[in-house]
Amino acid sequence: MKTIQAVTGATQPPWFERFTDTWHRSITRLVASPAFQRWAADFPLTRPIAQRRASDLFDLCAGFVYSQILDACVRLELFERLAKAPVTPEQLSTEVDLPPAAADRLLRAGVALRLFKRRSGGRFGLGPHGAAMLGNPGIAAMVRHHRMLYRDLTDPLALLRGELADTELGRFWAYAGSATPGAAGDAEVASYSELMTASHAFVAGDTLDAYSFKNHQCLLDVGGGEGNFLLAAGQRWPHLRLQLFDLPAVAERAAKRLREHGLGERGATFGGDLMRDPLPQGADLISFVRVIHDHDDDAALTMLRAARAALPTSGTLLLTEPMAETPGAEPIGDAYFGFYLLAMGSGRPRPPRELTAMLKAAGFSCVRLLPTRRPMQTRVMVAKV
Repeated sequence: MKTIQAVTGATQPPWFERFTDTWHRSITRLVASPAFQRWAADFPLTRPIAQRRASDLFDLCAGFVYSQILDACVRLELFERLAKAPVTPEQLSTEVDLPPAAADRLLRAGVALRLFKRRSGGRFGLGPHGAAMLGNPGIAAMVRHHRMLYRDLTDPLALLRGELADTELGRFWAYAGSATPGAAGDAEVASYSELMTASHAFVAGDTLDAYSFKNHQCLLDVGGGEGNFLLAAGQRWPHLRLQLFDLPAVAERAAKRLREHGLGERGATFGGDLMRDPLPQGADLISFVRVIHDHDDDAALTMLRAARAALPTSGTLLLTEPMAETPGAEPIGDAYFGFYLLAMGSGRPRPPRELTAMLKAAGFSCVRLLPTRRPMQTRVMVAKV
């Protein structure tokens, strides 16, 4: 064995890894056996587990159909319609130009997905998921946006192999893959800036609840889009001076929005290229809100080092974004964002341990991961200079 290892360079894994691999192979063969599956589905103690796993597996196969049902509901504004009053399929068909049978089919599908709920008299009203949609308008914006992602995922293997020279998401996010992102004009940044504004409201709230800005004097939000997070922070903390850095066309849109919300005198916006231009000085707190995961490792480290250079002694960096390997939410970080960012052409979701190492490599210390209300979509890390 030693001779073979010396020639091939192969090494035997430790005994406990070999034992674990053997154990998992045995379990896999057992679970894959049709005979065992029939037994598990019949035996009273294992029947609920077998049914749940069968349902989960079917949901994986049918997930695209579910997403398209949701898309149809969003496009027809059914959540807003049913919030006013429950409707029958016949009533809905006249409002949205669908045949009565098609309206009935869509409403029944919505009930199955808990978007709608049956009411008396053959009517349909909002279900728990539909009511939640009303309270989170950013979700509807993302549903509309996902049409581009689905087209990019038509051939997932081509995407994984890098065979798609051009993707719809790559074109949508003007800065992704661009050699000169700072040259993008207002028309190029408008669509994604508006999407960020619509989809980041709950992110801002959860972040501000996780970390207090009470002891900070000036916040610089890097890659802050049209100022959604800056506005939320400024309204929560009236003493705070506000700064924003983004592409020139985006910074102009943010400046206008700050003025419209009465925060123009407290705020200053700066346009530039994150990869080339230094960040403005003066802030004792710098935030990256869903920015770092949009960039590849080298670019992300460049931005973190720029933040370190701009912060004073005892300054603080705040990083908030969905992260990989989030307990209980692994599909969101590792599956959804993993493929979304791949289609976008830049970035990847990272687990907290990798972000911690990256922050330390950029010169930060005392890195902490804070608890948040919805860690599946918003996790918060803070680090000190």
